[in-house]
Amino acid sequence: MSIGFAQTPQSYTSTSRFSHTRHSNSAPICRKLSKAANTKPDIEKRKGKSFQDRCLINRRTKKEWKLTDFDIGQSLGRGKFGNVVLAREKDNQFICALKVLYKDQLKKANIEHQVRREIEIQYHLRHENILKLFGYFYDEKRIFLILEYAKGGELYKHLKAKKRFDEDTAAKYIVSLASALDYIHLHNVIHRDIKPENILLDGKGNLKLADFGWAVHTPLHRRTTVCGTLDYLAPEIVLGKHHDEKVDNWSLGVLTYEFIVGRPPFEADGNKATYLRIKAGELHFPSHVSSAAEDFIRCLLQRDPSRRMKLSAIYAHPFIKKSQSKDIIQQEQCPSTVIVGG
Repeated sequence: MSIGFAQTPQSYTSTSRFSHTRHSNSAPICRKLSKAANTKPDIEKRKGKSFQDRCLINRRTKKEWKLTDFDIGQSLGRGKFGNVVLAREKDNQFICALKVLYKDQLKKANIEHQVRREIEIQYHLRHENILKLFGYFYDEKRIFLILEYAKGGELYKHLKAKKRFDEDTAAKYIVSLASALDYIHLHNVIHRDIKPENILLDGKGNLKLADFGWAVHTPLHRRTTVCGTLDYLAPEIVLGKHHDEKVDNWSLGVLTYEFIVGRPPFEADGNKATYLRIKAGELHFPSHVSSAAEDFIRCLLQRDPSRRMKLSAIYAHPFIKKSQSKDIIQQEQCPSTVIVGG
């Protein structure tokens, strides 16, 4: 591999190569409206100490993970509470990403419980379009999450470079994301922060849903916490009403619009104006958007959650079927070439 690794773990202060400036509405927000929203999710109560033990242990060596088990490479990204670095496990040369979080920053922001929840939810998810969390460990000052390395980086970076995606590309990503969301919803998990920055691509261009910091496991009740990223919030969250997994369906519609148009549908100057646009639910489409794409987006961006298109229904929609038909035709026109040595 061409990327160099340091034999001795270094301090994490380098600047992210994925850093970007985005409008203020892209910053996550959270406002608690009830005590119930701040209780531990059932998954935490059920797993207890045995889960923590499993997550801390290297299954092969049967010992707890530690920083000296890894060679540290370049910085992959920076965030408010830490950063992400490329890493290689010394024993078997396995390439991964280490998400480094600083305890004092987490404590200052009062989100320690949120990190515990992120770990306990993501560790149990296994789907081809969800970034894997292999385990975690910690020292006196930091928490380290051992994550699958997504070589392609943030999808936002690719969207920003292209300005907008063509409809076939957008449909391809939406199908993969819908598959991941359908999976987590079946396991009673709501992501609540779907946006391009939280979607990564692997080395083959496959989509990976990441960052479960705002995710919740809710098998028995709906939520009332206002959290996520403003441009992608569903009306019921903005209005402080109870919400369920259908908020992710709304975000999928917002994301489809952004992929095809190049900006979120309710983007406005200032948070108040954005709130008002989300509440009104008024949609305006540029002339280049096809009727099939517009209908697909409108089916997801229904103000009434009960009327939003179900994830299981998106595969039959003309917008998705049209893109999948083109993929099949291209595969038939360009069959794999088999070379036989003589």
